[in-house]
Amino acid sequence: MGGVTSSIAAKLAFCPPSPSSYRLVSDEVTGLLLMNPFPHRENVEVLKLPTRKGTEIVAVYVRHPMATSTLLYSNGNAADLGQMYELFIELSIHLKVNLMGYDYSGYGQSTGKPSESHTYADIEAAYKCLEESYGTKQEDVILYGQSVGSGPTLDLAARLPQLRAVVLHSPILSGLRVMYPVKKTYWFDIYKNIDKITLVNCPVLVIHGTSDEVVDCSHGKQLWELSKEKYEPLWLEGGSHCDLEHYLEYIKHLKKFITTVERPLSSRESTCHSENQRSDVEMPRQSVDRSEKPPRQSVDRREKEKPPKGPSKKSKLRLTFEQHLDRSRRSVDLHDKARKSVGHNHQIERGRTSVDRMDRVRSE
Repeated sequence: MGGVTSSIAAKLAFCPPSPSSYRLVSDEVTGLLLMNPFPHRENVEVLKLPTRKGTEIVAVYVRHPMATSTLLYSNGNAADLGQMYELFIELSIHLKVNLMGYDYSGYGQSTGKPSESHTYADIEAAYKCLEESYGTKQEDVILYGQSVGSGPTLDLAARLPQLRAVVLHSPILSGLRVMYPVKKTYWFDIYKNIDKITLVNCPVLVIHGTSDEVVDCSHGKQLWELSKEKYEPLWLEGGSHCDLEHYLEYIKHLKKFITTVERPLSSRESTCHSENQRSDVEMPRQSVDRSEKPPRQSVDRREKEKPPKGPSKKSKLRLTFEQHLDRSRRSVDLHDKARKSVGHNHQIERGRTSVDRMDRVRSE
């Protein structure tokens, strides 16, 4: 029974686009690897990376000239690099980060077949490339996992004690828990994030839509509660499973998070303390009750001390810096009426109508 259930969970977890949304071509003059139909960009490199499982995955590396952090992005289960490409470009621009995205084995132009163990090998290959080819240090890396991508993200994060931060976007507690309300972890379950989140030692930001019908928002809330170093979560009211990046709050909250974790630890804790006191007054929404278990060494803890009567010199400097960030890059075009897209005129959601189609498979 366990093997059958595990097999079903694996089938639900992987829905690679067929056919692939892009082709790999080699430039006749430079010999550079390119993704067709996307035009060549000077700051984007297309790579083929070998994995320890014997497959070869395709990855893209997006450079930003002012970056001090590198985002390693593991996407959802129904998209490949071609469908994520425009979003990666926009995230790099707006967050001022280097960004590496990759296709899981069996996705896009990567070889092999998708499986839980392959995704662990895939993210390891991408991280190894960052270290060896780009000289990226562990303490400058932010792991970003979306939906099923939260599985390889937390598996790697649990083994890297000096990471800068982790972002969990519509994450899952485990594969079986998406399908059944089980109370304990079984040996045949996949992506046991609920057991791995407590091993992560860096700041964790959780983003989840309150109207997610694929992975209930309770998954994100429980992972946030179990995190050692909690950052103020973002529960997007009315957000579903595949549209969170179209909300203005999404990019604003991400920018604030990255700005915070890039600061020295002492400054970071002071900033989070004052910001949380403001949010208690201005935005009493969106967060689960934090009174049950005070977080240990939390990056986003809410203390009961009163704020200082007047702004300190550090606070003034921080506000000036954040205002400069806001002026330096405007957020983006309106999307529908109450939402805004991360992109300019790019059709980011082109081909991304379902970043995670587990809901469709379950209903059949």
